[in-house]
Amino acid sequence: MKTTSKEDFRSHCAVNYGVEIFGDRWSLLIIRDIVFVGKKTYGEFLKSEEKIATNVLASRLAFLEEQGILSRTPSPDDGRKDYYTLTEKGLDLIPIVLNIVLWSARYDAKSYVRPQKDFVKRISRNPVQVSEEVKALVRSGGCIFPNVKE
Repeated sequence: MKTTSKEDFRSHCAVNYGVEIFGDRWSLLIIRDIVFVGKKTYGEFLKSEEKIATNVLASRLAFLEEQGILSRTPSPDDGRKDYYTLTEKGLDLIPIVLNIVLWSARYDAKSYVRPQKDFVKRISRNPVQVSEEVKALVRSGGCIFPNVKE
Protein backbone atom coordinates (compact mmCIF):
# COMPACT_ATOMS: atom_id res chain seq x y z
CA MET A 1 0.00 0.00 0.00
CA LYS A 2 1.22 3.44 -0.88
CA THR A 3 1.76 5.67 2.10
CA THR A 4 -0.17 8.91 2.24
CA SER A 5 1.50 12.20 2.91
CA LYS A 6 -0.33 15.50 3.25
CA GLU A 7 0.46 16.25 -0.39
CA ASP A 8 -1.25 13.04 -1.52
CA PHE A 9 -4.75 13.85 -0.23
CA ARG A 10 -7.41 14.28 -2.87
CA SER A 11 -8.58 17.33 -0.93
CA HIS A 12 -8.40 18.76 2.56
CA CYS A 13 -12.14 18.46 3.08
CA ALA A 14 -12.66 17.28 6.68
CA VAL A 15 -14.59 14.19 5.59
CA ASN A 16 -12.02 13.30 2.93
CA TYR A 17 -9.16 13.57 5.46
CA GLY A 18 -10.88 11.02 7.71
CA VAL A 19 -11.64 8.71 4.81
CA GLU A 20 -8.01 8.89 3.63
CA ILE A 21 -6.60 8.06 7.08
CA PHE A 22 -9.01 5.61 8.71
CA GLY A 23 -11.91 5.18 6.28
CA ASP A 24 -11.21 1.77 4.86
CA ARG A 25 -12.78 -1.26 6.46
CA TRP A 26 -9.52 -2.88 7.57
CA SER A 27 -8.31 0.14 9.51
CA LEU A 28 -11.59 0.41 11.38
CA LEU A 29 -11.62 -3.31 12.10
CA ILE A 30 -8.09 -3.17 13.53
CA ILE A 31 -9.17 -0.28 15.76
CA ARG A 32 -12.30 -2.24 16.71
CA ASP A 33 -10.21 -5.27 17.68
CA ILE A 34 -8.03 -3.19 19.97
CA VAL A 35 -10.93 -1.32 21.61
CA PHE A 36 -13.47 -4.12 21.95
CA VAL A 37 -11.47 -7.31 22.53
CA GLY A 38 -7.97 -6.10 23.37
CA LYS A 39 -6.04 -7.54 20.45
CA LYS A 40 -2.45 -6.34 20.31
CA THR A 41 -0.42 -8.55 17.98
CA TYR A 42 -0.30 -9.27 14.27
CA GLY A 43 -1.32 -12.87 14.93
CA GLU A 44 -4.33 -11.82 16.99
CA PHE A 45 -5.53 -9.42 14.27
CA LEU A 46 -5.08 -12.16 11.68
CA LYS A 47 -7.55 -14.39 13.58
CA SER A 48 -10.48 -11.94 13.22
CA GLU A 49 -13.52 -13.45 11.57
CA GLU A 50 -13.28 -11.09 8.57
CA LYS A 51 -10.17 -13.00 7.39
CA ILE A 52 -7.88 -10.14 6.40
CA ALA A 53 -5.08 -11.19 4.04
CA THR A 54 -1.61 -11.20 5.58
CA ASN A 55 -0.21 -8.64 3.14
CA VAL A 56 -3.18 -6.31 3.67
CA LEU A 57 -2.85 -6.57 7.46
CA ALA A 58 0.88 -5.81 7.37
CA SER A 59 0.25 -2.85 5.08
CA ARG A 60 -2.62 -1.47 7.20
CA LEU A 61 -0.66 -1.77 10.45
CA ALA A 62 2.33 0.02 8.90
CA PHE A 63 0.09 2.74 7.44
CA LEU A 64 -1.75 3.33 10.72
CA GLU A 65 1.58 3.53 12.51
CA GLU A 66 2.91 6.04 9.93
CA GLN A 67 -0.18 8.16 10.36
CA GLY A 68 0.18 8.24 14.14
CA ILE A 69 -2.94 6.17 14.87
CA LEU A 70 -1.04 3.15 16.24
CA SER A 71 2.24 2.73 18.03
CA ARG A 72 4.27 -0.44 17.86
CA THR A 73 6.49 -1.74 20.64
CA PRO A 74 8.31 -5.05 21.06
CA SER A 75 6.52 -7.55 23.28
CA PRO A 76 8.23 -7.75 26.68
CA ASP A 77 7.56 -11.51 26.74
CA ASP A 78 8.52 -12.46 23.19
CA GLY A 79 10.95 -10.30 21.22
CA ARG A 80 9.66 -11.78 17.95
CA LYS A 81 6.26 -10.14 18.48
CA ASP A 82 5.23 -6.51 18.43
CA TYR A 83 2.37 -4.98 20.37
CA TYR A 84 0.17 -2.43 18.63
CA THR A 85 -1.67 0.12 20.74
CA LEU A 86 -3.68 3.20 19.94
CA THR A 87 -1.94 6.55 20.28
CA GLU A 88 -3.84 9.57 21.58
CA LYS A 89 -4.73 10.35 17.95
CA GLY A 90 -6.05 6.79 17.61
CA LEU A 91 -7.94 6.97 20.91
CA ASP A 92 -9.72 10.03 19.55
CA LEU A 93 -11.37 7.71 16.99
CA ILE A 94 -13.26 5.86 19.74
CA PRO A 95 -16.32 8.17 19.60
CA ILE A 96 -16.57 7.51 15.87
CA VAL A 97 -16.38 3.74 16.39
CA LEU A 98 -19.02 3.93 19.13
CA ASN A 99 -21.32 5.89 16.81
CA ILE A 100 -20.87 3.21 14.17
CA VAL A 101 -21.87 0.67 16.84
CA LEU A 102 -25.06 2.63 17.58
CA TRP A 103 -25.88 2.90 13.91
CA SER A 104 -25.31 -0.84 13.42
CA ALA A 105 -27.42 -1.74 16.47
CA ARG A 106 -30.25 0.29 15.00
CA TYR A 107 -30.11 -0.95 11.41
CA ASP A 108 -28.51 -4.42 11.44
CA ALA A 109 -30.98 -6.97 12.79
CA LYS A 110 -28.12 -9.46 13.23
CA SER A 111 -25.63 -7.04 14.83
CA TYR A 112 -23.51 -8.70 17.50
CA VAL A 113 -24.01 -5.66 19.70
CA ARG A 114 -27.81 -5.96 19.87
CA PRO A 115 -27.73 -8.40 22.84
CA GLN A 116 -25.57 -5.84 24.70
CA LYS A 117 -28.64 -3.67 25.35
CA ASP A 118 -27.23 -1.97 28.47
CA PHE A 119 -24.05 -1.03 26.63
CA VAL A 120 -25.99 0.39 23.68
CA LYS A 121 -28.28 2.36 26.04
CA ARG A 122 -25.27 3.81 27.88
CA ILE A 123 -23.69 4.99 24.63
CA SER A 124 -27.01 6.45 23.48
CA ARG A 125 -27.64 8.32 26.74
CA ASN A 126 -24.19 9.77 27.26
CA PRO A 127 -21.85 9.22 24.30
CA VAL A 128 -19.22 11.71 25.49
CA GLN A 129 -18.91 10.16 28.95
CA VAL A 130 -18.80 6.60 27.58
CA SER A 131 -16.21 7.62 24.98
CA GLU A 132 -13.99 9.11 27.68
CA GLU A 133 -14.40 6.02 29.87
CA VAL A 134 -13.50 3.74 26.96
CA LYS A 135 -10.49 5.91 26.08
CA ALA A 136 -9.22 5.65 29.67
CA LEU A 137 -9.81 1.89 29.67
CA VAL A 138 -7.95 1.32 26.39
CA ARG A 139 -5.19 3.78 27.34
CA SER A 140 -4.51 1.61 30.41
CA GLY A 141 -4.35 -1.58 28.32
CA GLY A 142 -7.95 -2.73 28.80
CA CYS A 143 -10.79 -3.29 26.37
CA ILE A 144 -14.60 -3.17 26.44
CA PHE A 145 -15.26 -6.91 26.28
CA PRO A 146 -12.19 -8.62 27.79
CA ASN A 147 -13.86 -12.04 28.02
CA VAL A 148 -14.75 -12.24 24.33
CA LYS A 149 -12.22 -14.22 22.32
CA GLU A 150 -12.47 -14.62 18.57
